[in-house]
Amino acid sequence: MARPWLNVLAQVVPVPLGLLLSGALVWAATNADWSGTSSNSGNTWTAGSMGLGNDSKVPMFRIDNMRPGDTGSNCIDIESNATFPTTLKLYSNSPNWPSNFQSFINLTIEVGSGGTAGDCSGFTRHKTVFDGTLDQFIALHTDFRTGLGPWRLSGKPPNSRSFRFAWKFSSSAPNSAQGTNTNEASFTWEAREQK
Repeated sequence: MARPWLNVLAQVVPVPLGLLLSGALVWAATNADWSGTSSNSGNTWTAGSMGLGNDSKVPMFRIDNMRPGDTGSNCIDIESNATFPTTLKLYSNSPNWPSNFQSFINLTIEVGSGGTAGDCSGFTRHKTVFDGTLDQFIALHTDFRTGLGPWRLSGKPPNSRSFRFAWKFSSSAPNSAQGTNTNEASFTWEAREQK
């Protein structure tokens, strides 16, 4: 004879038993997950730096008592301490001058290597970058955009360019040029980050 309570038990027990077993499986699965991590620490960011200097402590030229046909030259070494590649240019930020006296001073600028301020004996010319008159240079090359160049500097030593400036007082300078002097001329080198 069948026992009815066994039928009831067979129908009721599986549900809580199933819930209990599934909960145990979830708990075991949660606690059995392995994990691993990898980290990279000590990260910092430091900005690069850029500066420009030259080896001359005095003006390249202070010429007195010029006569027609007189010539001279001087060198200057421009050095960058930038920690990244830069573009170098040369210009003048002198104002335009009212007289035409500067048109009688012929100016040749060469870029190269070697040579120091006051001593061009070790200078090696790579290229002539300007051959005209002083007033033309002042009028045409007034800022970085219009400057002579560009010359690439790597950001690693040796990181410099040498320049030789040669001048000649024109043999055709008129009598009216006697006792005349130029306004102060400045030559500016500017380096900017290469784009």
